[in-house]
Amino acid sequence: MKVPYTPLCMAVAAMFSSHAQADHSIKLPAIDVVDKAIKEPLTQPGIEVATEQINKTAGGVGIVDMEQVREGRVSTFNDTLGLAAGVFVQSRFGAEESRLSIRGSGLQRTFHGRGIKLMQDGIPVNLADGSFDFQAIEPMATRYIEVYRGANALRYGASNLGGAINFVSPTGHTAPALETRVEFGSFGYRRFGVATGGVIGDLDYFVSASTFDQDGFRDFSEQQAQRINANIGYRINEDIETRFYLGYSKSDSNLPGNLTKAQLRNDPSDAFLSPATLQQKRDLEVTRIANKTTLRWDNAQLDIGAYYSDKNLFHPIFQVLDQDNHDAGLDVRYTRTGSLFGHKNEVVVGFNPSYGVTNDDRFVNIQGNRGARTNQSRQTAKNLEMYAENRFYVTPELALVAGLQYTNAKRKLEDQFFANAAQDESFNVRYVQTNPKLGVLYQASPHVQWYANVSRSYEPPSFGELAGGLTPNIVSAQEGTTLEIGTRGQSTHVDWDVSVYHAKLRNELLQTAVFVAGNNPLPVAQTTNAGNTTHAGLEMGLTVRLPWQLQWRHSLLLNEFYFDGENSFGNSRLPGIPRALLRGELLYRQGGFYIGPTIESSPQRYAVDFAETLYADSYTLFGLKVGQQINKHWSWFLEGRNLGNEKYAATTSVIRNSNGMDGPLFLPGDGRSAYLGVQWRY
Repeated sequence: MKVPYTPLCMAVAAMFSSHAQADHSIKLPAIDVVDKAIKEPLTQPGIEVATEQINKTAGGVGIVDMEQVREGRVSTFNDTLGLAAGVFVQSRFGAEESRLSIRGSGLQRTFHGRGIKLMQDGIPVNLADGSFDFQAIEPMATRYIEVYRGANALRYGASNLGGAINFVSPTGHTAPALETRVEFGSFGYRRFGVATGGVIGDLDYFVSASTFDQDGFRDFSEQQAQRINANIGYRINEDIETRFYLGYSKSDSNLPGNLTKAQLRNDPSDAFLSPATLQQKRDLEVTRIANKTTLRWDNAQLDIGAYYSDKNLFHPIFQVLDQDNHDAGLDVRYTRTGSLFGHKNEVVVGFNPSYGVTNDDRFVNIQGNRGARTNQSRQTAKNLEMYAENRFYVTPELALVAGLQYTNAKRKLEDQFFANAAQDESFNVRYVQTNPKLGVLYQASPHVQWYANVSRSYEPPSFGELAGGLTPNIVSAQEGTTLEIGTRGQSTHVDWDVSVYHAKLRNELLQTAVFVAGNNPLPVAQTTNAGNTTHAGLEMGLTVRLPWQLQWRHSLLLNEFYFDGENSFGNSRLPGIPRALLRGELLYRQGGFYIGPTIESSPQRYAVDFAETLYADSYTLFGLKVGQQINKHWSWFLEGRNLGNEKYAATTSVIRNSNGMDGPLFLPGDGRSAYLGVQWRY
């Protein structure tokens, strides 16, 4: 089946809409704000305003309320986005680094993400080449998360297949005056955070600091991190506000390596240390500073943002990568609400220039230390993104949406270490494309929406694709056309978010080649442009309020990704991601107390090589969550995970052809574990 899920989506959504007249939402414990002026910030809206704004999108979008996430452990992207509709995320050996994908974006990455625009407070975390580091985000310093799936991220100028994810921090208007949170548990897990916020006249502030340490389920998987985040806003007058952001993150991680399937079944806690390079690590330090200023007048608003980041990476793998990154950019967006031909009309126009320089030094890896230099380069990325979107209301309930996005990206590498001109690996390439989007949004009732859209996507390669291997590899940009239909809404008993999409891709960036050079003892995966591929699937987020104070909540992904008559692989499925993944919880709630089981299930095996000769096995994990909001100050939780102690691969690497032979491609998930957390707010 090539597009197998439309009937299911229609049937489910039709069932939900029959209950659409009642107004009911989940009630969470309120945070008392003492001695603070209640004033909605212009630069950073609260969750209610953000929800209203995001629901104007004619496509798959959603808001993750971090108050719900805080009912359990708050650490990895699994914790924060595991129940977000349409998001596939799996942690690497319990680490903050993850395989993060929306609609099959960045399938080959289990680290240093690609294919999604990752942001904090609307400011890109991505480097200028499009890649990003998970460790730059502190989930405990987040009030809510915006998820824009696919081309629905046009609001932020994103043109990639996956869309955008925006972690939004509290402001002094919404944060408690003082908050402390401590979490600890299995495998030496320890996490501590403290935050404060307040309002002083026209100035508000929020500051948080946190530490994270973990010995890890696997050998040689120790991690530690320290982070500081702050934002300070100043209301110049009723129509002008400026806000400064500061972020600092230092993260050190050991990398235990992949296991074979046989090793995973025998003892998934083992580490695999390469006999050639032994210790492998990923240590990075990131400093970010940004400003966002908002001006509004009549029915118009202008948002101007600027940012600068400095990143240092020490990364012993097949070589020691020693990188120093400097990135800067602007984000300018103009919105206006008015009338056109007597009908309501909303328009947004913006542009996002960015510039980044990476000084890349490489050395022989001698047990995690620098040996002789093997390469040195200066990598420059320049981007100009411009976009415009118009929302025309044919009737008060029916809006037609037309958008256009323009990308002009440059990737330049200057080789600074070669013996003669013949070895010069320098290159200078440019990627240019214009991407249209057409959509329709229908407000069927005050609490039910239907939508459909068709859009183009375009993703220039990052330096990970162009220069991440042993030698440069010039590839084309990935592009595609996506058709999407869906619905979202809420009723007395059910909240839902359901989308079906079908994307035809050309030149998808995949690691379908293997490269070996010189005396290097290990093959290195090589990114190439695949032929034609298809990504289709169902994204479903669901909350059902049942009798006896029970609540069922889940996120379901169904994926059908495959080649379209590719020369080597025919119509085989793309490897590296399950065809189905369910995460859910059934909780009994009474007052502030909750208790119930959790589940994660990947019911079908999936290939880890493009030739479909080696597979990751299916699995189902059960857990238990219990906790209580005792009063407005105190809350606690206790969470058990993988209580059956199942041995399974949380995620995998991907290779061209395993020829049916077992190989070191599997990254085990954590074994049986338990976590306890206590939070105090004033």
